[in-house]
Amino acid sequence: MAEFKGRVINPGYYKGEAVVSHQGVNTLATFQKSALSNAKNVIVADQNNPDIYGKNITKKALCLPKTIGSTTGGMVLQVICSMGINPSCLLFSEKIDSLAAAGVILSVVWEGSDIIAIDDLGEEFLNTVKTGDTIEVKEDGSVVVM
Repeated sequence: MAEFKGRVINPGYYKGEAVVSHQGVNTLATFQKSALSNAKNVIVADQNNPDIYGKNITKKALCLPKTIGSTTGGMVLQVICSMGINPSCLLFSEKIDSLAAAGVILSVVWEGSDIIAIDDLGEEFLNTVKTGDTIEVKEDGSVVVM
């Protein structure tokens, strides 16, 4: 068991499965197909991200360094939150990027989403957590990898 402490962007409690990307997550490529098809779950469609491609990330903890790609990233995150098919948590090893921060804020304020966002968990966090691990996220920004 390992514990990490990050900065809280949007607090909440979560205990469940982690899905890990060791590279930046392209929000448009990851979420767009599921959003446009009115899917019940997000199945990652970004073929350029072998860590998460084809995985269901709905209601899971998405562990990532940062988001990358198009400036539509924040809007795409807001859309999947409005559909209720978003990951439960976005757990960033780096500081949250402006596009992901905008998406989280819009999702919380406009959509009433309870998406949890914690950043600055550190590189060791991504080196420790593995896809399929159970993690516990606490309101104070602590993340326990079990």
